[in-house]
Amino acid sequence: MPEIPPLDARHVLWSGERDGRPLLVLLHGYGSDERDLFGLVPHLPDGFAIASVRAPMEPPWPAPGHAWYPLEGEAARDPEAVTRAAARFLEWLDGIGHDGPVGLLAFSQGGAVSLQAMRLAPERFAFAVNLSGYVAPGALAGDAVLAEARPPVFWGRGTADTVIPEALIVHTTDWLPAHADLVGRIYPGLAHAVSPQELADIGVFLDKQLAALADRP
Repeated sequence: MPEIPPLDARHVLWSGERDGRPLLVLLHGYGSDERDLFGLVPHLPDGFAIASVRAPMEPPWPAPGHAWYPLEGEAARDPEAVTRAAARFLEWLDGIGHDGPVGLLAFSQGGAVSLQAMRLAPERFAFAVNLSGYVAPGALAGDAVLAEARPPVFWGRGTADTVIPEALIVHTTDWLPAHADLVGRIYPGLAHAVSPQELADIGVFLDKQLAALADRP
């Protein structure tokens, strides 16, 4: 399996004041970069410091952008690749020195990495937004902690999305309700993308997370 390099701190886009605010980290999908989801920032609720990170790998030419783990060969079917990518993301998170609440908003391959990071370090994350992504198969040590804590997770996908294999959708449909306080949304006719309706639903979900974090002792 190819080595997954560390994240590059030079390729992180920031928005909002970082002192005292919850941190919302954006993880893009395969073939994209940190600028992609950063375009959603004007549509997200105020109250977060936001960091949009770049995945550490480059897909094979001529594919554009960046990738969290390979989609070619054996690595494409190996959950360990998702785990290694999530471990690299956690290294970056450890390195920025943020000690407050952290939420995740991620798309497709980034969604798989975000949920895998939550499974590796469940105590680090307050919630997750998984857009057109999935949960990698297999068991991890943090799964039992998540099943007990049941952090809020928004999972949105479209009925016309043919990118994520059906077996992974079925697995995620079974896994998430047992390990999270799930808000699931299915959007008729939506392909592998984010719609205005989904964006509005994300805003409602994030507003609720801000309110819940404000009520913490």
